[in-house]
Amino acid sequence: MNSDMTGKVCIVTGASAGIGKQTALGLARLGAVVVMLCRDRVRGEAAQREIKQKSGNDTIELMICDLGSQNSIRQFASEFKQRHDRLDVLINNAGVLLRERSLTEDGIETTFAINHLGYFLLTKLLLDLLKQSAPSRIVNVASAAHKYGKLNIAAWVTGADYSAFGAYANSKLANVLFTYELARRLEGTKVTANCLHPGAVGTNLFRGLPKLLQAAIALVTIGPERGARTSIYLASSPEVEGVNGKYFARRKQESSSQASYDEKAARRLWEVSEELTMLTEQERDARCPT
Repeated sequence: MNSDMTGKVCIVTGASAGIGKQTALGLARLGAVVVMLCRDRVRGEAAQREIKQKSGNDTIELMICDLGSQNSIRQFASEFKQRHDRLDVLINNAGVLLRERSLTEDGIETTFAINHLGYFLLTKLLLDLLKQSAPSRIVNVASAAHKYGKLNIAAWVTGADYSAFGAYANSKLANVLFTYELARRLEGTKVTANCLHPGAVGTNLFRGLPKLLQAAIALVTIGPERGARTSIYLASSPEVEGVNGKYFARRKQESSSQASYDEKAARRLWEVSEELTMLTEQERDARCPT
């Protein structure tokens, strides 16, 4: 069961295609004010028009941000706060799977930078607004691929021994570790953080893979509309009001991998993430008290 989201402000990252676009559409149909965070303006505007038309909801905003750039994330957070005085739901959805190792402008392996640090920095910069708007929700799109991740945070940052799936799996393990640590730090704030496996979804995530492999993946995957259901459920359903620090699949709580429950590793990842995003003392303290 989904609740009426009329007037609630929701950010969906990676909203121009795939699961992100279907999540934005689902929330728009529930009446939410949806802020689509997209990297590409042309694709973003096309998706925005489509969502407005299909939902009959005109309160769909497009904001441009490159989650591989910490400067761009900071600019987005600042601009968002100038436009909005509340944030009810943050859905960290955008992700990449890259065949070749590369580094961002900040000198960090790109998959880790976008898939984990993008979640981390955006969430940290918006936490004060989420707390002011409580009860509010943070939804992190992870993946069952996290079960193949290996706990080696130093290698995650540099992309040592890089492989496309390995880096992706590690970044998804980082998503789950981050969610659990964030949830622990949010206890008592009425802001909740949960993560999910959307299912084996055929999306643009796989567009960099060889054509034959893309064709094989298409045979065993579900569509983005089904893949978005758990994200929409965690963002809107009264059934999960107050639920915090859990991993979901098919709209049900499930156990994640043993490594994902390593609290020491989660704290270390948090500390490394703070260092890599160069958070000020005020940002560290004011936005997420320990």
